[in-house]
Amino acid sequence: MPLRLPDKLPAIELLKHENIFVMDASRAHMQDIRPLRIVILNLMPLKITTETDLIRLLSNTPLQLDITFMKLKSHTPKNTPIEHMMLFYRDFAELSTEKFDGMIITGAPVEQLEFEDVSYWAEMQDIFKWARTHVYSTMYICWAAQAGLYYHYGIPKYPLQKKMFGIFPQRALQPQLPIFRGFDDVFQMPHSRHTELHREDILSNPDLQLIAESEDSGVSMVMARGGREFFITGHLEYAPYTLDTEYRRDKDIRSDVELPRNYYRDNNPKNEPLVTWRAHANLLYSNWINYYVYQETPYDINEIK
Repeated sequence: MPLRLPDKLPAIELLKHENIFVMDASRAHMQDIRPLRIVILNLMPLKITTETDLIRLLSNTPLQLDITFMKLKSHTPKNTPIEHMMLFYRDFAELSTEKFDGMIITGAPVEQLEFEDVSYWAEMQDIFKWARTHVYSTMYICWAAQAGLYYHYGIPKYPLQKKMFGIFPQRALQPQLPIFRGFDDVFQMPHSRHTELHREDILSNPDLQLIAESEDSGVSMVMARGGREFFITGHLEYAPYTLDTEYRRDKDIRSDVELPRNYYRDNNPKNEPLVTWRAHANLLYSNWINYYVYQETPYDINEIK
């Protein structure tokens, strides 16, 4: 089954060129199926790019997914037309009485700030609290992973001496978990961040499970509440050229920008990126939807608690 998306969402036409079948809301209403309701809180600056990246991965499932995009009332994006936000996004306050089978909260370009100094931190706390009772399984990505762990479990973040930037090999510590079904012994994950989590903090909390890490990039995946919460410090959702775009943008305005590691062919930015994470990205999202959302969420969505 395809994804059920808002009519005229730009990602629909973009993904059709990749032969990914998506369905707008008008056509989806004709199918007598109870779709899984997935809400995405998109905090990334380039909203349309992130929408497309996530929809691409969520499309790799036989289930029909009804996608809703959430926005913050306390923050106005600078890099996305206001018309796009008004047409395709709904405020958290408007969605707060609804329930969802799954939720994805993206990263945000605020990781070098203390959590309490983020202008929309109060609203984020309300959303984190709400997700516990209105969403069956929530996936927190990059900054959201650090913020969620801090809010729910008191786990601090730590500044890095230099940016963790590139593609890094990861090892599943509990390969028997359904989230890792079909994974190889080592899988690659893009990272782009200035802060990190410490494994000792995760291991010292009995409510948390460290389920994947890297010798190079550290803690990469943490699970809580039997899979109702996943915290992922990297960006498996990234498209092939996302790190390239970030590198070329930053090197033109700063002198300390390093090449993304393990990314370009022959480590030469004149060459194309070598994509080594796409297969596991598709597996991760398919496994999450199948084993932690579809097979666990109540048929009557109102029974989620």
